[in-house]
Amino acid sequence: MKLSSGMIAAAVALVSALPAAAEESWTMTTVWPSSLELIEMDRKFVETANVLTKGELTIEFFDGGSLVPAGEVFGAVQSGTVQAGADWPGYWAGRDAAFSPLATHPSLFNAVDYVNWIQEWGGAEIYNEVYGRFGMVYLPYGVTNNESGFRTKKKIETTEDLQGMRLRLSGLEQGRLLEKLGGNQVSMAGGEIYQALERGVIDGAEFSTPNVDWSGGFQQVTTNWATPGWHQSASVFGVMINKAAWDALSPETQAKLKIAANATMLWSLAFTEYRANEAYQKFKDAGIEITRYDDETLANIQNMANEVIVEVACENPTSAKVYLSQLEYLDDYKNWREASAPFNLGRTPSGPDIEKIRECAGN
Repeated sequence: MKLSSGMIAAAVALVSALPAAAEESWTMTTVWPSSLELIEMDRKFVETANVLTKGELTIEFFDGGSLVPAGEVFGAVQSGTVQAGADWPGYWAGRDAAFSPLATHPSLFNAVDYVNWIQEWGGAEIYNEVYGRFGMVYLPYGVTNNESGFRTKKKIETTEDLQGMRLRLSGLEQGRLLEKLGGNQVSMAGGEIYQALERGVIDGAEFSTPNVDWSGGFQQVTTNWATPGWHQSASVFGVMINKAAWDALSPETQAKLKIAANATMLWSLAFTEYRANEAYQKFKDAGIEITRYDDETLANIQNMANEVIVEVACENPTSAKVYLSQLEYLDDYKNWREASAPFNLGRTPSGPDIEKIRECAGN
């Protein structure tokens, strides 16, 4: 049927008269207080997302602790009390140990390994499989390279120096590894570390990258810094989204949020490396004595870390599945990485026995 100009005009008028789709409004919070620089990744994502989804979705962002305590953000998103919550997946390892390798590793991935794995080797799907069991969608949007290391009031140069020390350390595998090295893991929120160091409740602490540690004021209550941060060779951050809230969005809006997450991830790597470099010099200028473990010590830590990873993975089939995917990425990527060394991206670590983990994953 041929449409007359009058019919077309009438149709346009009818469509124009229809009410526009209502703009969605989300509340988003984070596990990070405003005093810690990690929150900048969350703010960047919200800023980018609001620009891309203008007229479709507005995200109102609240600093950590202003709506719910950090430890309750997971539950708030799961229940729909808030539509979105920024996190570090390792905080939820008590709910499922598989969250741990989604957040970090002891002496395994660097930041670019996480990006590669998430973007092209199936990692994004695995995040959503694990978070999906709790009624959430997950968008990874932040990465950092290895963490600073332990900050103490005594010099640490070898693993023998860790004997008997009470050290704030986050992470399931990390705690077990520290115990094998003779130390004692103390768990506490980031906001509690400063006072614990100041009062001598703990002998030392790790928290994050140098810039974040500087924002935490640790240079005021410690005198020594042991590098590198073998306990967390890289970290991932992102946003948990209530599944019902996600499903209420149009496919176009969902796509824009994914674009915002990818853009924030690229920015986060450059931003945190730049800021970490600045903070390293600040710690030196503040008189902090910086030591570094020798290569033999780091190789021994790598071997012990491998043992712990196999041990933890084989206690939980989902953990084993995550680790298997990550180790298959390392194995697949190593030929090109090694062929183009030293100009390619980092090292191929001498990681855990992939066949043992494959067996535990049921593959």
